[in-house]
Amino acid sequence: MSKISAGLLMFRREAGELQVLLAHPGGPFFRQKDAGAWTIPKGEVHEAEGAQQAALREFAEETGVVPLGDLIALTPIKQKGGKVVHAWAVEGTCDPSRLTSNTFTIEWPPKSGRQQDFPEIDRAEFFNLATAKQKINPAQVSLLEELVTKIEPTPQA
Repeated sequence: MSKISAGLLMFRREAGELQVLLAHPGGPFFRQKDAGAWTIPKGEVHEAEGAQQAALREFAEETGVVPLGDLIALTPIKQKGGKVVHAWAVEGTCDPSRLTSNTFTIEWPPKSGRQQDFPEIDRAEFFNLATAKQKINPAQVSLLEELVTKIEPTPQA
C-alpha cells in the first residue's frame, strides 16, 4: 500500500509577483541536491487523522509557523515512488530564515552504529513560479500550475 502524505503550499504576492514557499529536505541524502529536490512542507497522514489536519500539523512541525489563511484544495498528486500527496494552498508569509523544523534520527554514516539527528527541512525559501518549477520535485509542479488557476489575480493599483 502506498503512503499518503499531506502538505501546504504557502503563497504570497511580493511586488506584484506570485511567490511560493518551498522546503529543502534535511539530512545527508539531500545535502548536495537542489533542482528537483525541494518540496512543499508535507508529511505522512497518521491513522485516524484527516489529510487536511495532517497538512496543517506537518506545516507547523516542519516550519514552526501556524498558517492562518483559508485553505484552497488542490488536486492530489502521485510521486515517482508511489506516494500520494494531498495538498492545500494557503496565502501567508513568514521569514524563511527564522523557520524551525522538527528532526528525524537515522544511522549515519551507514553501518556505523551511530544514530544522528537531522532537521526534516534544512532551509526554506520563497521562489517565483519560474524558479519554483525548477526547484520543486517534478511530480509537484502540477500543484504550482493549479495554484495559478485557483487564485484571483492581484488587483492593479
